[in-house]
Formats: sequence, C-alpha cells, structure tokens
Amino acid sequence: MMIAPRALAMLALVAVATTACRKKPEPEAAPAVQPTTVDNSAADAAAQAERDRLERERIERERLAAERARALAEARNALAAAVYFDFDQSALSDNARATLEAKVPVLQGNSSIRIRVAGHTDSRGSDEYNMALGNRRAAAVRQYLVDRGIDAGRVEIVSFGEEMPAAQGEDESAWSQNRRAEFAVTAGSIGTEE
Repeated sequence: MMIAPRALAMLALVAVATTACRKKPEPEAAPAVQPTTVDNSAADAAAQAERDRLERERIERERLAAERARALAEARNALAAAVYFDFDQSALSDNARATLEAKVPVLQGNSSIRIRVAGHTDSRGSDEYNMALGNRRAAAVRQYLVDRGIDAGRVEIVSFGEEMPAAQGEDESAWSQNRRAEFAVTAGSIGTEE
C-alpha cells in the first residue's frame, strides 16, 4: 500500500501540529512561604520576650533580697552597738545618743524584741561603787529609749561593774573601752514583723 505524497504530507502536518499543541510542562513553582515559618518567628519572639521578663523578675528578686539582707544586717548592727561613757559618768554623751537613736526605729519596727542593757565600768573604784555606776549607766540607756516610745518592759537592765572588761590594761585606752553599755536581744527577732 502506497501512501500518496499528498497524504503523507498531511500526516506530517498533523503530527507536527499535534506535537506543537501539546502543553509544555510548567516550570515548578517556588515553594510558598509556609505559615509555620511566620508562626515560628512570632513564637520565637514571644518565647524570647518571656525569657527576658523572667530574667528581669529574677534580677529584681535578687536585688530585693540583697536589699533586705543589707537592711537586716544594718538593723542588727545598730541594735548590737555599744554606747560608751566618760569617766565616772552615767550621763549620755552626744555619741551615745546617736548610737541609741539608731536603735529606736529597729525597736519600734520589731515590737516582739526585748533587750538586755548591761552596764559596765572600768577597774577604778570599789566593786560596790562600780556595780552601782554600771546600773546607773544601764538605767540611763533604758530611760532614753523609753523617752522615745519604747515600752520599759521590753528593756531589762543589769550591771556587771568592772567584772567583764572589754579590754585588758590599766590605761585610758583600755578604760575607755570598758566604760560602756552593751545590748543583747533576749526575745524576738529583727524582721519577723511588718
């Protein structure tokens, strides 16, 4: 069977046309930005903001704890600080008053605290005289605190006279350290009340 040249030409034309009309493959589209990427960025930012907030809170807690610790240490030091007296005196000096003034807010802010004031003397004078002088010194301290609103029942006094020297020696350097009133907390504690 022989195909006429005209028919052959027609077949060729149909083949070319069919091939030309076929769809060309479309190029692959770039992948779309996934919504999770945007969500991850927002989630990462939110997580970082939360970490930053927690860190700021931690730093603030540490700052407040350090501030409380410093305030408690200052209050304890103020309460424990001894007052000193001139030779053969029970009158409070300006320095003694300043030391006592620092105790007043501590005692006012901590009403459960009770203290003992121990009066001491240097070694000069008789035992009886020094016991009485130590008692007058402790009483002067208590009266100062009572005059500033501290209940007298919270302040016990005792005298040790010359029996418990802070410094050994028979010179003014030792004597001046021994003429004192010392403080001890006998009940309650600092910082347990508002």
